[in-house]
Amino acid sequence: MSSAETLLAACPAKINLALRILGRRPDGYHELDTVFQTIDLWDHIRLHPAPEMQLTCDDPSVPTDGSNLVLRAASLLREHAGNAARAARIELRKAIPAQAGLGGGSSDAAGALRLFAEYWQVRLAEPDLLDLGRQLGADVPFFLIGGTARGTGRGDRIERLPSAGPLALVLGLPPFGVSTAVAFAALGTELTLDSNDVSFRRFSELKWKGPNDFGRMNNDLERVVFPRWPALAEFRDGLIASGARHALLSGSGSTVYGVFADEPEATRVARDLGARHAGWRVLTSRAIDAAAHVVRSADR
Repeated sequence: MSSAETLLAACPAKINLALRILGRRPDGYHELDTVFQTIDLWDHIRLHPAPEMQLTCDDPSVPTDGSNLVLRAASLLREHAGNAARAARIELRKAIPAQAGLGGGSSDAAGALRLFAEYWQVRLAEPDLLDLGRQLGADVPFFLIGGTARGTGRGDRIERLPSAGPLALVLGLPPFGVSTAVAFAALGTELTLDSNDVSFRRFSELKWKGPNDFGRMNNDLERVVFPRWPALAEFRDGLIASGARHALLSGSGSTVYGVFADEPEATRVARDLGARHAGWRVLTSRAIDAAAHVVRSADR
């Protein structure tokens, strides 16, 4: 890569087609069983050769210091790059909002791993790259694989699943976020499963059947999120009343999405619900099979 070139990574959002909380683990995290799905909503990371490492972002709410997952991913990969670990100027362009249950930060971390692996010519086997992802966050390994996949453990043990198909989606993004930590803390005593009784055979075994298997779609966090943020439940009800084949909170929220028969119907519903929910960002999207990836090398 010459000084006249840049590298660009595309980092998709995700929804959870199902999310079950099976109990608390000895390490303090929760045991999860979830089905992830990447969708057509993207952050982008552009990398330019530069004398020193610097990160900028078009969203002022996103930190650009060492706490940002993009820089943490670069730092983690640096030890594998040796003398090839040249500095870069990094531009992060955000379309995926924070605290929305869409995995934007985790996807950015996965994109940064792919991007710097390309920039520094680091060749890692997939299991090794997934291990690096786990060190950055529980959702990061999924974004290295993409498509439709099951996550167990903390959500970081990924199993590819049959594609959910080209689902037409309406996303409702309210003018507030929901902290994952707050949502899980609220779950607290409402999670009554004894840890000794946690069994994937008893409580999960999602057995995803592939496209349109909506009978498996539920989210255990709705029981604590919806009572505390009733506007989210109201939007979910609006999706169902508008003909959604299924409607669900994504992750811990705040995004609520609906699955529709086709893109024209999704477009109509997004327009109608957007007009009725002032301050909300209501948009259409679709399920995709892509992961975070480097899309091109281009002139500056």
